[in-house]
Amino acid sequence: MSFRPDVVVVGAGLAGLVATHELAKAGKRVLVLDQENRHNLGGQAFWSLGGLFFVDSPEQRRMGIKDSFDLAWQDWQGSAQFDRFGDGSDGPGRGEDFWPQQWAEAYVRWTNEGKRDYVRDLGLKSLTFVGWAERGDGRAEGHGNSVPRFHITWGTGPEVVRVFLEPVLGAEEAGLVQFGFRHQVDALLTVGGAVVGVRGSLLAPDEAPRGERSNRDVVGDFSIEAPAVVVTSGGIGHNFDLMRRNWPTDRVGPAPEHMIAGVPAHVDGRMLAISEEAGATLVNKDRMWAYVEGVHNWDPIWPDHAIRILPGPSSMWFDANGKRLQGMSGVPGADSIGSMTQILSTGYDYSWFILDQTIIEKEFALSGSEQNPDWTNKDVRLMLTDRILGKGATGPVERFKQHGEDFVVADNLADLVAGMNKISRGPALDPADIERQIVARDRQVDNPFAKDAQIMAIHNARRDRTGKIMRVAKPHKILDPEHGPLIAVRCNILSRKTLGGIETNLDSQAIAADGAVIPGLYAAGEVAGFGGGGVHGYNALEGTFLGGCIFSGRAAGMALSRD
Repeated sequence: MSFRPDVVVVGAGLAGLVATHELAKAGKRVLVLDQENRHNLGGQAFWSLGGLFFVDSPEQRRMGIKDSFDLAWQDWQGSAQFDRFGDGSDGPGRGEDFWPQQWAEAYVRWTNEGKRDYVRDLGLKSLTFVGWAERGDGRAEGHGNSVPRFHITWGTGPEVVRVFLEPVLGAEEAGLVQFGFRHQVDALLTVGGAVVGVRGSLLAPDEAPRGERSNRDVVGDFSIEAPAVVVTSGGIGHNFDLMRRNWPTDRVGPAPEHMIAGVPAHVDGRMLAISEEAGATLVNKDRMWAYVEGVHNWDPIWPDHAIRILPGPSSMWFDANGKRLQGMSGVPGADSIGSMTQILSTGYDYSWFILDQTIIEKEFALSGSEQNPDWTNKDVRLMLTDRILGKGATGPVERFKQHGEDFVVADNLADLVAGMNKISRGPALDPADIERQIVARDRQVDNPFAKDAQIMAIHNARRDRTGKIMRVAKPHKILDPEHGPLIAVRCNILSRKTLGGIETNLDSQAIAADGAVIPGLYAAGEVAGFGGGGVHGYNALEGTFLGGCIFSGRAAGMALSRD
């Protein structure tokens, strides 16, 4: 190869593009390797909703939201619950949270002081309203966002990718960047404990469209030397075996037997073990972020393709036995890990939403850029007609209601429960018991106050301007025919994010077992737990995954640019 790189970047997802962008700005020569084809530039980020976590943003202030670094850092610590500190040193006795906690504080400070300007300077803009994700477990110092912080990119995930990809492609034209597609890295080259390059397999050409599974036919090999390697290869979300091996059974219950994939098949986690073989330390492997509101995609792109429902707070939530989930983790969109724990405690790996047409119209959104064509295509007219002024749910939601295998629609509760029992993977539900619980809940909406945690959460959510205007239905009785038909959704466990990974310092340098940096080896994005090996701790606040890729990829690129 005539191109002599200063840095090899393994993985052409968002973190890899950000690192490459920073390196190219500094005049460094970068070779970006990826096992997929050019169609997949941007990786998982392309398929995302494009949510970004900002603190005390102009968008928040315009919505009357008071936020601050102190409040956000309180929320982050309450959610992360960092507790693995070892002897407090940075040496062999350090705990697995030694670096993650430092990354967390640095990241939250950046979300308040520089992140928004950084992406806006590249041309990225957010919608004017702010969403309230992961509303919390009900404790001021516990898990959750105290205020709305979820800023949706105008253009969703493809736009987040574009603002970094365009300058990288410009650097490719200028000769500073080269891509090696269909290059599968199998090992990191080391000399005297330092990483000096990569070797791997050349895969057969495959022009599969973005996201679709490609072949793994080996047609050759390669070996490339470089002063530094940045691993940005993503997480383990489509490697169900690895997920189950690391599943936190003691905290959330047994690993699900039935799981559906929120990420493409190439998200396989291969580079974690490969990096470990080169001396990197893997930490917090039992921390991961799977969702409990997954539905099978009726029009799939990749194998076991799942879509997450982004619910408002009003759907009633029942476990597989037909018992209503309790407390704030029984409120959709409030406490993902708490909900997971309640659901898996039954011995089954699914749950049920019961709602009505009024709720689905106002409160159901779907994850994924392709499920939000108005925002993704920056189509103001479609946004107004489909979300704000039009009748019915959005087009993508209605199509899931009509075609999705997890949806049941009926005019009365008896028929609804009968339909639920037909698609159940567990016990048959008792319609009389379901009715008793819904009636008890419905009695709570006659006053503007209530003792029911979910009804209180609904009233609270409607005090937020975005919630009242766009996301939260006015409290009403679910069994009122005026709001029908009734709808049930079988909710499955959906794989998504790795919260642990390669341990790194604040320059994204990989750390060895003794606490020393590994010369020449860097890691960023999900493979590094989005920074440090676990910046989120045990829980995520949402809007933090893309931001973590940007922050850690930027740190790697800037550190190597100084060398």
